[in-house]
Amino acid sequence: MSICAAFGQTPPPSPLTPPAAGPARGARPPAPTRDPHTPGYVDAKELPDGENAPLKAEGNFILGPTHNPAPEMSEMPGVPQGTIYNFTMESRDSKIYPGIARDPFTPPAPGAPPVAPGTMTVSSHAAAYTRKVAVYVPKQYVPGTIAPFIVGADGPDPSLFKALDNLIAQKRVPVMIAVSIGNGSGDGQGSERGLEYDTMSGLYAEFVEKEVLPLVEKQANVKLTKDPDGRATMGGSSGGSAALEMAWYRNDLYHRVLTYSGTYVNQQWPVNPETPHGAWEFHEHIIPSSPVKPIRIWMEVGDRDNYMNRDNYHDWVLANELMAKVLAEKGYHYQFVFAKNAGHTDRTVKAQTLPEALEWVWQGYKPVTK
Repeated sequence: MSICAAFGQTPPPSPLTPPAAGPARGARPPAPTRDPHTPGYVDAKELPDGENAPLKAEGNFILGPTHNPAPEMSEMPGVPQGTIYNFTMESRDSKIYPGIARDPFTPPAPGAPPVAPGTMTVSSHAAAYTRKVAVYVPKQYVPGTIAPFIVGADGPDPSLFKALDNLIAQKRVPVMIAVSIGNGSGDGQGSERGLEYDTMSGLYAEFVEKEVLPLVEKQANVKLTKDPDGRATMGGSSGGSAALEMAWYRNDLYHRVLTYSGTYVNQQWPVNPETPHGAWEFHEHIIPSSPVKPIRIWMEVGDRDNYMNRDNYHDWVLANELMAKVLAEKGYHYQFVFAKNAGHTDRTVKAQTLPEALEWVWQGYKPVTK
């Protein structure tokens, strides 16, 4: 471990019926542009171009095609800048994630049991990794005090840190720590990142709790709250599904979630018969059939978001639309943003929306000092 400090096509036939599977191989076609008013999608309010969803509102909103960065995404004169602590974690030190990497495509072995429809057949081997972690500590943090925090996926996130500098100074969010955790490398089924982010369980939350946060407290000289209402998760793509998994399966640890282009689709590997459709199960079965949990969630998807026509469970736009539908039906506190002129985890949309999304997701927070 090392450490340093620094300053600062055509849409599917029906939106509620997954599209028919296409060829398993070949170049991926461009994602179709979706109409947010497609029959079957959630009813949503169309906003004036360039405006964000109202801060005090819940429900579904449509962003116009122009995505200018919010002022809070740039350094502002006179605003105190936090300190960023960077360190690394080695796979050999982890008891939970010792490291894997995906092998090249291999066919199923003779006599191997059948896999679930739409599930890729992959194999993996042990592989070492080095994980980057960045910790943002605001200038206003008083050493020795207990602070709320947000955990982000996929490594150091300077845009998050800059937004927090300005939002904290404006007293729009609490004085909080931000922890950006790099993934263990790779992507998709069979990779370390896929194992961490797409597995439907609380294991990643356990990894963060037991192996990451103690190092954060030690290296950045901070104290992190144990109050789940003072803990948030965020991420994009599979990092977004991981953010929800952390709060869903370990609701004793996290209550607030923020996702861009959340991968609420079937990327899980290895196959789990209890959740055969991976994160698609959230809106298909899990949330509709479960008691409401104290989760507050902000979600975004783009009109040109991922669409892989290989099975019934890889449509990111549809998955997020269905998430909004079941969250509304169950009475969750949520805000869903459908962004026009936007691709998967679109950077311009994040630059436009992140400050207000953070402020929205932290509404109602009351500090607990114990």
